[in-house]
Amino acid sequence: MTFADKVVNYLLNIDFNITLPAGITIIDPYKNAEVKRCVTVFYKNYFNDTNNRTYIYGINPGRFGSGVTGIGFTDPVALQIFCGIENSLGKKRELSSEFIYALIERYGGCEKFYSNFYITSLSPLGFLKDSKNYNYYDNTLLQNAVEPFITSSITTQLKFGANKNVAICLGKKNADYLGELNTTHHFFKKIITIEHPRFIMQYRRKSVNTYIEKYLAAFEENR
Repeated sequence: MTFADKVVNYLLNIDFNITLPAGITIIDPYKNAEVKRCVTVFYKNYFNDTNNRTYIYGINPGRFGSGVTGIGFTDPVALQIFCGIENSLGKKRELSSEFIYALIERYGGCEKFYSNFYITSLSPLGFLKDSKNYNYYDNTLLQNAVEPFITSSITTQLKFGANKNVAICLGKKNADYLGELNTTHHFFKKIITIEHPRFIMQYRRKSVNTYIEKYLAAFEENR
């Protein structure tokens, strides 16, 4: 099986049978037929090989980005414009996706970038509270409830073809949590932490180019 085969088979068959704390609901885009089509085409386009890649970990999908498309840090507009995959998933942009695809363009485009890196999230499914994005670590009860799911997800996805020497983790809280899991399970030899795209776009937008350079330096050193 290729890297693409393994990713698609996993994502389109995620089994989530966890009771969540009151008021928190799941974002699972993979039940949608158009998402299934787009996910299959995307991974067949860029991951149709058996090469190892450096993994980049986000937190969990959001309701305007990968929570819509099923593809890490990729909103429907980026999917169409940068990846060439027309879709009927909407035309709303998402801040983190804007940053990532500006970065990918600077790196040399989707084909070059995805030949070296695989973007995923610690939790492949997202969460909502009061109809707004919610992070797995925002609630101790939620974090404890989904930890077996997150651990299993990491373990399974490593088998796709991971560079186990290093992982790149986006966001300090996210990286702290992955670091704790890594101490127990020894997924990677080291974990590199970079500021999360959402933080950059929301609070440091004037310095976007500086952060892109920081990302590029980390990628070049750890691919």
